[in-house]
Amino acid sequence: MTLQNRVVVITGATGGLGSQLTRELAIRGAQLALLGRDAARLEALTASLSVPKERILSCVVDLLDPSETRRAAQDIAARFGRIEILLHLVGGWTGGKTLVEASADDLTFMLNQHVWTSFHVVQAFIPYLVKNGWGRVVMVSSPYAARPRAKSGPYAIAKAGQEALLLTLSQELQGTGVTANLVQVKTIDLQREKVNLPTPQNAFWSTPEELSAAILYLLSEEAGSVNGARLPLYGSY
Repeated sequence: MTLQNRVVVITGATGGLGSQLTRELAIRGAQLALLGRDAARLEALTASLSVPKERILSCVVDLLDPSETRRAAQDIAARFGRIEILLHLVGGWTGGKTLVEASADDLTFMLNQHVWTSFHVVQAFIPYLVKNGWGRVVMVSSPYAARPRAKSGPYAIAKAGQEALLLTLSQELQGTGVTANLVQVKTIDLQREKVNLPTPQNAFWSTPEELSAAILYLLSEEAGSVNGARLPLYGSY
């Protein structure tokens, strides 16, 4: 598999998974557009990479603002000449309340994080991928989208919406050379607890390295026929 010179957009680039994938893709020679809301964290991530300046661009952008998101896409395309891969890794969780107890703000927050950011990046970036005749889109979801648990309502509702968005996109992309897929996880194990402090509760969490390996496969030429998949990385439910 080679990703040499592929132009990759990573939203949520400074998060645990985003940082891991950024480093993996840098090693593989990709050209990187890193999106986030914190300029200092983006600068620190960029400085940590052994990547020539011409191969990397960081953008401070609010993905809840469709105009800002479109401008970011335009700036990236102007810099690199094309956009080929979109990794939408913006995440977040709120829960611990029943639906009766949860506030409207809880639901709005989750819909913003998972549905509206996804909608805006799809509208802003997908036309560039389709124009290439080749592209990859990957988002991260959860088994709770289809099988919610108690006291996780706002999160499960938002993840269900994100999955519906991505799977609709995958059907609309048929025949374009662009694929769109989901990777499903229970919990991203940033501290590698299942390795260092294993318990029955964390046995089926996913480390950033495990997620990165699965996503790198979905970006490969070999995965060109994989479209509209929900790849489960959570073992037993």
